[in-house]
Amino acid sequence: MAEGTQRRLAAIVSADVVGYSRLMGVDEAGTHARLQARFGELLQPKIIEHRGRLVKLMGDGLLAEFPSVIDAVNWSLEVQAKVAELDTGTAADERIGYRVGVNLGDIIVDGDDIFGDGVNVAARLQEISETGGVCISDKVHTEVRGKVGVEFADGGVQAVKNITEPVHVWRWSPNLQATAKPVVARPDEPLPLPDKPSIAVLPFDNMSGDPEQEYFSDGLTEDIITALSKHHWLEVVARNTTFAYKGQSSDIRQLAEAIGADYVVEGSVRRAGQRIRVTAQLIDVRTGNHVWAEHYDRKLEDIFDVQDEITETIVGRVEPEIGSAYRQKVQRAPRRDLHAWDSYHLGVANFYKFTAEGNQEAQRLLRRSRELDPSFAEAHAWSAWAIILGMVYWDTEPSPSLLDEALAAAQLALALDGQSAIIHNILGRVQLARREYRSAMAHEEAAIRLNPAFAPAYCALGDSLAYEGRYEEAVAQFEKAVEISPNHPQLWAFLSYGALVFLFKHEYEKALDWAERANDIPNCQYWAMAHAVVALNYLDRPEETRRMVERLLAEQPAFTRAFAERKLFYLKRPEQLALYLDGLVQAGVPEE
Repeated sequence: MAEGTQRRLAAIVSADVVGYSRLMGVDEAGTHARLQARFGELLQPKIIEHRGRLVKLMGDGLLAEFPSVIDAVNWSLEVQAKVAELDTGTAADERIGYRVGVNLGDIIVDGDDIFGDGVNVAARLQEISETGGVCISDKVHTEVRGKVGVEFADGGVQAVKNITEPVHVWRWSPNLQATAKPVVARPDEPLPLPDKPSIAVLPFDNMSGDPEQEYFSDGLTEDIITALSKHHWLEVVARNTTFAYKGQSSDIRQLAEAIGADYVVEGSVRRAGQRIRVTAQLIDVRTGNHVWAEHYDRKLEDIFDVQDEITETIVGRVEPEIGSAYRQKVQRAPRRDLHAWDSYHLGVANFYKFTAEGNQEAQRLLRRSRELDPSFAEAHAWSAWAIILGMVYWDTEPSPSLLDEALAAAQLALALDGQSAIIHNILGRVQLARREYRSAMAHEEAAIRLNPAFAPAYCALGDSLAYEGRYEEAVAQFEKAVEISPNHPQLWAFLSYGALVFLFKHEYEKALDWAERANDIPNCQYWAMAHAVVALNYLDRPEETRRMVERLLAEQPAFTRAFAERKLFYLKRPEQLALYLDGLVQAGVPEE
């Protein structure tokens, strides 16, 4: 880079006037004067108000940068609302309408000007925005969802001019807003429930008796809303809506119906000296049942660290509970002509049965969902994951062609939604199965950055680290997965894969402990028993080893040394495979 230039991350806004040439052709002087007035009285003051910087004017448009994506989007929405108000009563062919694009990206700063793909994408988003509307990138949507008072409609993945990779776009306009579920504080009538399960996080009550502690309860609520919003399969009610009910004693069912929620999280915060207690509970609105409840006691050594820890823990508990409850509802619902969404959720429900039959049905339903909606990113991703698990656990024989099929599905999912932690995690899992551990780790780390409360990503990262021989780091990841989500439907897998790491570390007592904890969980797969067999053999406990081998063969009669070697296709370090297979044979597992 040239001397005097620098790089930084910024929110970029590109805006232009629709029909500028026509307006100038009709009344050049008058149009110019009106544009100058709009800029001086509205656009520029609002940029300053929202802490932005005008980069340059470009005749019919402007380019601005903001340090915050929320400020950038709020500027865009406020300007569009004010322009519509100013044009009220003006003839349609005389109105000055704007298109706005907002992107979050890395920019090159050279003097007062900015350059780079981050700027170029903002300009392309502006070009595909509706008049009076705002078009944002997926990165921006991830950051502002639930924080700006409106909802953006998913515009899908679009190929845009001179940009190499397709861009996932989200749109807002007065026309779209008229047909979408409104985000309002006090609706006059109940809102229709969306296809996705919807959750509202009500402001946590400050029980400390000190109004100055309100910031902690409000901050905790906002953080939970933000963290849950990172789970793209959930609809999270916007902060503006739920905070309108702060301090009110409302009937939960009536309130949830009013704001369109299937589930509600509510709780309280109580501070006493240097200790704090947070309670939280998840309520199924339709039944009124408490799905989950917990309380947390912490020392206030660093209040913001405590806030982050509690947020992460609550979200790690709540999200799996909603997923489990929602899949049960889908399975109980009357069968009809299945749409993509139904097929997807029934597929995931069968996936979580963790049986050979369930896996085959999951693969069928997820393929159906992909066919019905080729833009359904999650369906592509889960289809890839079902293929991989079929090879690792059940009847599907591992093959290069299936690994290629799974990789193609996961890569397509990522192209459709590059900001989904689940999709990054599944792509990492596929690459791990292909023994591409370094690439797998990159996607698993991306999943954690996108959603620090997503326990399966820590488990997946632990696997990749273990197979690279980085055992201490791997153990820390498995412990984190278990800590933040001890009720996750894949908990048995966290423990089972963790047991394998301890085997590789030659810590056989710990391996046995983790394997037995996994075996205590319903639907735990036979590999946990196999891990226990290997651990008991190396601990030289022959009678217990014999009994565990009997249990293993009763659970999986086809289990032999050769079977295990085929199913452990994802291991590439010879010493790891040899330790495991030798342990099986020494324990009495048949060779063939």
